[in-house]
Amino acid sequence: MKIAEIRELSTADLVERVQAEEANYTQMLLNHAVSPLENPAQIKAARRTIARMKTELRARELNK
Repeated sequence: MKIAEIRELSTADLVERVQAEEANYTQMLLNHAVSPLENPAQIKAARRTIARMKTELRARELNK
């Protein structure tokens, strides 16, 4: 997810998406521990997407 797409989301949607992405990330880590993922770069991409979303949430919090 690109930063432009993240900025278009409302704060409530963004919080919901962060929770969903974190759950997906945790599931990916567990699956990768049991049997290797076909594309382990997905883990890195998911982690960075979560970081982008959290950064935007923090920026919104500071701008209030």
